[in-house]
Amino acid sequence: MLDLALAGFFVGLMALGLRRPFLWVLAYLYVDILSPQKISWFLLASIPVSLIVFVAAFGGWLVTDDKRDCRFSLRQMLIVILLAWCGYTTLGADFPVEAASKWSWVWKALVFAIFLPLTLRNRLRIEAAALVMVLSAGAIIIGGGIKTALGGGGYGSLYLLVNDNTGLYEGSTLSTVAIAIIPLVFWLARYGTIFPPDWRVRLFAAALILACLLIPIGTQTRTGLLCIAFLGALSLRTVKRRFLYLGLAAAAALISIPFLPDSYTARMSTIESHQSDESASTRIAVWQWTWDYVQDHPFGGGFDAYLGNRIRYLKKDAVTDGGVTDVETSYIEDAGRAYHSAYFEILGEQGFPGLFVWLLLHGLGLIQLELVRRKLRGSDNPQDRADAGLANALQQGNLVYLLGALFVGVAYQPFIFMLIGLQIALVQQVRRRASRKTFRGARPAPRRMQPVGAGDEA
Repeated sequence: MLDLALAGFFVGLMALGLRRPFLWVLAYLYVDILSPQKISWFLLASIPVSLIVFVAAFGGWLVTDDKRDCRFSLRQMLIVILLAWCGYTTLGADFPVEAASKWSWVWKALVFAIFLPLTLRNRLRIEAAALVMVLSAGAIIIGGGIKTALGGGGYGSLYLLVNDNTGLYEGSTLSTVAIAIIPLVFWLARYGTIFPPDWRVRLFAAALILACLLIPIGTQTRTGLLCIAFLGALSLRTVKRRFLYLGLAAAAALISIPFLPDSYTARMSTIESHQSDESASTRIAVWQWTWDYVQDHPFGGGFDAYLGNRIRYLKKDAVTDGGVTDVETSYIEDAGRAYHSAYFEILGEQGFPGLFVWLLLHGLGLIQLELVRRKLRGSDNPQDRADAGLANALQQGNLVYLLGALFVGVAYQPFIFMLIGLQIALVQQVRRRASRKTFRGARPAPRRMQPVGAGDEA
């Protein structure tokens, strides 16, 4: 039944796109985030679903969409540069076969991020894209949240819709994205027009936010805990009653502690000392290897260049025997360990040029969103206030991602590049509306017609 339901929904969505081709853009967001072809075991699994909607989205826009308001932004150009550089480093990659495999999905994520803002030319389309992204990710998050609440989960053992450790189905990636979309969920519940805010929308939004907060517990990822704390700190800028907010947050944290599984609290305690945890020690060693590597290879080694690493690190364990605790040290050698950081991932694979473009892409976006937020937050226009709220939500989500990216290799994560596409579309929409207001304000008033002979000659 699940297979039939997924196939029926996909076919219905594609059929509706024949009348409204923009729906194919939304269909691609849904397919790329949720990966229904992985959930299906026969019907969707047997056809190239992603390729079909990818071609349909581009073809529908080229043939039918209005392109009068389309503008190519600086950030889209930066993505083009990053795409070209990734292609160049892939040609000379240290591990050509592995690099080609990663390139096969990275180029699609980058191309779609370039394309997406061209289709989001009004407020309704931007909201529709944000809603589909949240609900598609929410389908994974809600299932994981329910299983966590019922006592399931564990590091690397929270079973989601599919038993897959790639994309959003990887624990640390899902934890980062789950916390990053919380501000967007708030915005949709407050300013949404597709589902106008009422008690049902607010109740669903509250339940989804709770599920998002449960994901780091279910996956037992330290990254998720750091992202929650960081988002809480970012929220202080916009909440009206800050002391009440801090008090409620502290109370919620204290109340939740007794309900947390022992395995979760034990794993979170390793944040204090990376030498007591093997995975944390491995990260530090790989980061050091990557920095040493780019000193000799400043242009990077192409995708999956980490496969060439050889690391040796010190691990300390506290052993208690008869009330006496001793610290045992040992050296561990390993090879081919992943970066576990988007910053070192982009540095090791694309070198200093790639890291510069990637950081500029995110930094410029944060600045543009801040300018939009400050410009519109005091406006009496409801649309301006909604755009200011969306700018704040996207900015907070991007900052949460940049924190989580310190510890997760998500430099090219498609969901994040979709968020970048939303950011670009919002900034361009605000600029278009401002230019139209300026044009109307600068247009001279029409001259009053006078009868012939009155005043000057006609």
